[in-house]
Amino acid sequence: MNTPATRPSVLFVCVHNAGRSQMAAAFLTHLAGDRVQVRSAGSAPADAVNPSVVEAMSEAGIDISAEVPKVLTVETVQASDVVITMGCGDACPVFPGKRYLDWTLPDPAGQGVDAVRPIRDEIERRIRVLLDEITPANRV
Repeated sequence: MNTPATRPSVLFVCVHNAGRSQMAAAFLTHLAGDRVQVRSAGSAPADAVNPSVVEAMSEAGIDISAEVPKVLTVETVQASDVVITMGCGDACPVFPGKRYLDWTLPDPAGQGVDAVRPIRDEIERRIRVLLDEITPANRV
């Protein structure tokens, strides 16, 4: 899929780009460093990232307080090797040659930090598996 000279690119998509996709993008960026190009977007972006999500990620040592929800564009999907949807339904355009995964996860919208923590932990677990799959040549 990728030559050693290219970095795989991953796009995380949820409706508001204020919770699940932000957490996933932050974990992948944190764990992969510059080995993976990471993007996130929403089909109907919120005005701000969910404060409970920011707090839960801060507890995990990752600061996403400066992140802003971004709108999903066709160009963003086309520029990505792997597209991971999290409840965006049919809003995500599909292109041949892309790897699509749908992660069914509870929506943290309107939830307190206690409800967000298990979602955060499951996203981190899935990110670690994904990272092993998309960067096998980089394993030590």
